[in-house]
Amino acid sequence: MRLSQAYWQTYKEVPKDAEIPSHRLMMRAGFLHKVGSGIYHYLPFAIRTLQKIEAIIREEMNRAGSMEVKMAVVTPAELWQESGRWEAARDVMLQFKDRAEKEMCISPTNEETVTDIFRKTVKSYKQLPVSLYQINTKFRDEIRPRFGLMRGREFVMKDAYTFHESKECLDEGYDKMYAAYERAFTRLGLEFIVVEADAGMMAGADCKTHEFQVVADTGEDLVVYSNEANYASNIEKAATIRKGLDFAAAADLKEVETKGKSTIKDVCDFLKIPQYQSLKSLI
Repeated sequence: MRLSQAYWQTYKEVPKDAEIPSHRLMMRAGFLHKVGSGIYHYLPFAIRTLQKIEAIIREEMNRAGSMEVKMAVVTPAELWQESGRWEAARDVMLQFKDRAEKEMCISPTNEETVTDIFRKTVKSYKQLPVSLYQINTKFRDEIRPRFGLMRGREFVMKDAYTFHESKECLDEGYDKMYAAYERAFTRLGLEFIVVEADAGMMAGADCKTHEFQVVADTGEDLVVYSNEANYASNIEKAATIRKGLDFAAAADLKEVETKGKSTIKDVCDFLKIPQYQSLKSLI
């Protein structure tokens, strides 16, 4: 198709609610059409871009041995109630009742759904490992949607789920996914780093979890890293190694009159202690 025949409308004006360059450029280039807060239509040139991105993701996921599925966007409350997340995730879920008064939700994620598929279809350990992925629409009722597609309420997400017979098998599958993400991000030409991350409500605190973070001036996550220590982590997960901290032996409290000492510095000088060892009481 010739460009002159294409449906493509660009704009000179910058949308008032567009806070970051990527959001402003996509709106002005005619990639997106805003429906409501955090909800956008994808227009033809955005679709072409998405299709190219999805093609790379599919190739790398298939190469890692995962098979594509497409789960329903609407899921029944029973699955979430069984896992205990119907109440725990209520703040981000769009919950509703159908005409039969059955509780439903628009899926913010699909752990419950894929587990239900697995338990009803896989009957033997000989069928393991199983790896399934999808590229599908999700909805999370964000309190303050911002940054365009970076923090929207409705969005397209690739999510993958694996089932294993042993810890060794799980670790092998994790490494395959890790490598698949590295290849996909590299093929997309993105500057990224891999950091240790907090699994949050999705998994236990002792789970091995990594995030592939695209380095940008704008965004919502802060990461810490050290090239010397070969360490990188989300700020929520970051740990420090403290060296050379010596603590004095505990001593009994005693009352000391500091008459005429009006500042912390005055008191510290009088007691002959450094200011960082002082504690200011607020009443």
